[in-house]
Amino acid sequence: MRTREPVAVMAATRWLPAHRQQPDEVEEALRPADPGYAALAVSESLSGPELAVLAGRDALAGAGWDGADLGLLFYAWSHYQGHDFWSPAHYVADRLGANTALPLGIQQMCNGGAAAVQTAAAYLRGDPGCRRALIGTGDRFAEPGFRRWTGDYGVAYGDAGTAVLLSTEAEARPRLWLHTIATVATPELEAMTRGDDPASPAPRWLRGTIDIRATKKAFLRRLPRDHYATIERRKVTEVITTALADAHLTGDEPRLTRIVLPRFHSDTLESAYRPLVAELTTAAPVDFGRDTGHLGAGDLAAGLADLLGESLLAPGEFALVLSAGVGFTWSCAVVSRPERTE
Repeated sequence: MRTREPVAVMAATRWLPAHRQQPDEVEEALRPADPGYAALAVSESLSGPELAVLAGRDALAGAGWDGADLGLLFYAWSHYQGHDFWSPAHYVADRLGANTALPLGIQQMCNGGAAAVQTAAAYLRGDPGCRRALIGTGDRFAEPGFRRWTGDYGVAYGDAGTAVLLSTEAEARPRLWLHTIATVATPELEAMTRGDDPASPAPRWLRGTIDIRATKKAFLRRLPRDHYATIERRKVTEVITTALADAHLTGDEPRLTRIVLPRFHSDTLESAYRPLVAELTTAAPVDFGRDTGHLGAGDLAAGLADLLGESLLAPGEFALVLSAGVGFTWSCAVVSRPERTE
């Protein structure tokens, strides 16, 4: 997605529960041999949508907005939202006072937050009557239905809510400019989280605990050894180079100073992401995930929030923010900090 003009990012927030679960807190049978994280953010009670509401309130307060000012509210998630037959997007809108906004749920698994930001930006640029949007995400990966440390390969899962505010108002004074989001997909990989399982009539019908490792094993045993790694390398390369081209940047652009990595296991980042990023750009890689875990649909928004929170961009500098989700889909956002005169 490339818009004619940048879209203003008025706020980006993430709301993390206070508790950080360290690997040695997990019962021995479920303890990871190679954790890859120092700790994971764990919600003791709040659901994903409730976490998103907290992040949304912080974002609105930070921008000086009211929920009633919103024209759009897009909400993304990757895991169970607390009720079986329900629209969490409408819940978040109601709790934020966004009762005249259009609530829309985006279900693209862990790339959902990036997809929601991309869709909202395109909507704002396409509809001159709609100027303000909130994009929220919320996920809680609670036991016993989900084993956050050992239920998957290459990632452990933390709980969080996130929110991003976008505006196309001419007088907007943004925290960041969103220049583009590039997205690429490989639908042939959808079976990685389906495996050989038959379709079931209700959630967790086949297994009481979600077992992503089992479906990945079933899928990968049918393929050549390096099949997924080859696709991943090609697609990450494509999404980064496309995003740079859409933003009229090169990988060695001096103003491009940071690239925010997905919050994956440290081994995954070291083997698949850091070497490739070093080939494609001189930007310094940033890993915000060691003390949070992978935040479901919220990695991209949380990356924006941490870029702002840690003041990692000087005025006029650019950053890339990466996101990925099963299916598989990869996204890369290009943002910049406004010049001091803006």
